[in-house]
Amino acid sequence: MEHTPHPRIAARKTHGVATTVRELGGFNGWLAVQITNGVGTMWCAYAFTILALISLPEAIKGGTGPLIAWIAQTFLQLVLLSIIMVGQKVAAAASDKQAFQTYKDAEALLEISNDMQKLLKQNTELTEQIHRMLNSKTPA
Repeated sequence: MEHTPHPRIAARKTHGVATTVRELGGFNGWLAVQITNGVGTMWCAYAFTILALISLPEAIKGGTGPLIAWIAQTFLQLVLLSIIMVGQKVAAAASDKQAFQTYKDAEALLEISNDMQKLLKQNTELTEQIHRMLNSKTPA
C-alpha cells in the first residue's frame, strides 16, 4: 500500500501562516493600517494629551457640565483611543507570534506523522517478507 500524504499538507505549505499583516486586502486595508500605525503610538497619545490639555482651563471655567463634556468628549476619546490602539497593536503582535509558533509546531507534527507512515510501511513490508520466508520453508 502506497502512502499518500493528506492534501492539506501541500495546501498548508503554499498558504503559510495567517497573520494580521497578511489580512490587509488592497489599498483601503493598507491605508487603514498606516493610519492605525501612526495614531496607535504612545507619541501620538502624548501629542493628543497636550492638545486636549490646551482646552482644559476653559472647560474648568465653564463649570461641571463643560468639564464633564471635556473629559468625555476630548480627553477620553482623543487620548485613550490612541492608548487602546497601542494595546491592540501589542496584542496583535503577540497573537501573530503565537500563530506562527503554532503553525511551525503543526508543520513539525505533520512531518513526524508522515515519517511514521513511511516507517509503518517499511515495517509492514519487512514483516510480510519474514512471513513469506517462514512459510516458504518446508519442515524436514
